[in-house]
Amino acid sequence: MYSKLGISDGLLHEVESAEKELEAKFKELESVCEYWSVRILDAFRGAHVAEYSFFSSCGYGYNDEGRSAVEEVYSKVFGTESALVRPQIVSGTHAITLGLKGVLRPGDRVVLATGLPYDTMQTVMGLSGDSFSSLKKYQIHIDVLDLKEEKIDLEGLKDKLKQETKMVYFQRSRGYSDRPSFRVEELKSAIELVHKYSDAVCYVDNCYGEFVEKEEPTFMGADLIAGSLIKNPGGGLAQAGGYLAGRADLVELSAEALTAPGLGSELGATFNQTKLVLQGLYQAPIMVLQAMKSALLFAYVLQKRGYWVSPDPFEKRTDTVQLIGFNNKEEMISFCQAIQHCSPVDSFVTPVPGPMPGYEVDVIMAAGTFVQGATSELSADAPLREPYRAYLQGSLNYFQSKLALLEFLRKIA
Repeated sequence: MYSKLGISDGLLHEVESAEKELEAKFKELESVCEYWSVRILDAFRGAHVAEYSFFSSCGYGYNDEGRSAVEEVYSKVFGTESALVRPQIVSGTHAITLGLKGVLRPGDRVVLATGLPYDTMQTVMGLSGDSFSSLKKYQIHIDVLDLKEEKIDLEGLKDKLKQETKMVYFQRSRGYSDRPSFRVEELKSAIELVHKYSDAVCYVDNCYGEFVEKEEPTFMGADLIAGSLIKNPGGGLAQAGGYLAGRADLVELSAEALTAPGLGSELGATFNQTKLVLQGLYQAPIMVLQAMKSALLFAYVLQKRGYWVSPDPFEKRTDTVQLIGFNNKEEMISFCQAIQHCSPVDSFVTPVPGPMPGYEVDVIMAAGTFVQGATSELSADAPLREPYRAYLQGSLNYFQSKLALLEFLRKIA
């Protein structure tokens, strides 16, 4: 079949040899997938999910039993008191912002323990851009703690906590940076330090990290986490939405930021999305497995070709993001175009760099996805700035990823 698509036997042999070298790593990933599959199934059973849980609501959405089932399942999966899971949340950035605006008040101070966040969160916080709705405009003080040798500076964090601090914020994934993503064990040390020396809320941006390790930040004491349903937990089926999970009081404050004071989590129609959200979560570990195997394959083959990759193919991982460094912008653009041309949707479209809301440089985005912008599906983002890095993530089907890799190798042959 591959020969009919213009893939030479030599390229196919190169990639299939890589697959053999990665067999042990693939087995490790399957073990994580099995753990989460069983845990999520147990959460469904514990929440008594039934066929009537799929029924939807409109208008105010009072007494929506399906919505309640979804949020109970999420709280059980993440081991938290409460969860807010809503189709009205438009993105991961929106979900994270609800936690910030729900919990923080004018005069409060936030320490960013993992350094500068990614571009859209910088805009939210007022660290870039000039949005009149940023946290800065609400007199919320943002204190950035620089990383120390690409690690959380625990001594520096301890020193920061000597000042009154309402929240310590952690970004688990790398965002648009070269620094490594933070494994849950690393977050644990920082969270324990925060709780030892302060009453600050530990808030984790969990995007791209769900179900990659056998632990989640909430298992390690995080007070609140947030993420997007069109990333890992939506399993490729959720059409939109986001979630927050954690302490009940913090989740409810976040709900009031979404709806209105006094309304909180009691309202919110589900618009026929409940079944897809539940089924997506049920399938999420399988989707994450596909994405992780894909990331490993790209990393192994391209590293052997001399490209800079992070994480290394044999490194322990905590999210679905694979960073690939290119020699020039033309090569990076070619890579993103290969991803697009091997997509099930809009394969005939050739992406080009352009402006994107929340970003200060042009970005090229390859995403031939069933759900617009879904990074649970195979996609690649690359800001046009040096050094030239593409951020590969997601995949519903490992074999699509394999074909996309072969197509890129064919293009540069």
